[in-house]
Amino acid sequence: MCAGGGRRQDSVRNGLDRLPDFQWVIVHDGARPFIDGGLVATGLEKARVTGAAVAAVPVKDTIKSADARGLVEKTLRRDRLWSVQTPQVFRRDLLADAHNRSSTDVTDDAAMVEAIGGKIKIFMGGHLNFKVTIPEDLAMAEALLRTRPPAGQHGGSH
Repeated sequence: MCAGGGRRQDSVRNGLDRLPDFQWVIVHDGARPFIDGGLVATGLEKARVTGAAVAAVPVKDTIKSADARGLVEKTLRRDRLWSVQTPQVFRRDLLADAHNRSSTDVTDDAAMVEAIGGKIKIFMGGHLNFKVTIPEDLAMAEALLRTRPPAGQHGGSH
């Protein structure tokens, strides 16, 4: 256990500084309560290819880029867009290097690894691995908990 930081990346850095000498680091948001062991195992397998891998799901909606006035600038090709989740898996030395070399604010650790030239492998996440951040998310999480069998009583991953 360690104290968090002012930014997400500061919290991860504090955790990195406290870890024993492991080869792999798995970063996961506590706001994603429906992770399963299958995602972690797949992440570790995929990260062996490039040193870094992130769970993600293909974007289902049409995504548009807009200017500051709210006017559409263009429609993005959704067949190439992914909604990134956690877990994110990294070779420890690669993630530490990215943290040492990055000072800009980022929304995930993969962005720092990308910034130093690292290659990130995407692996299939899950739509049930959603992030609980707004009241509607909490209502969905509570509904899911009511309908799921207790741990150990269901077969397969999510």
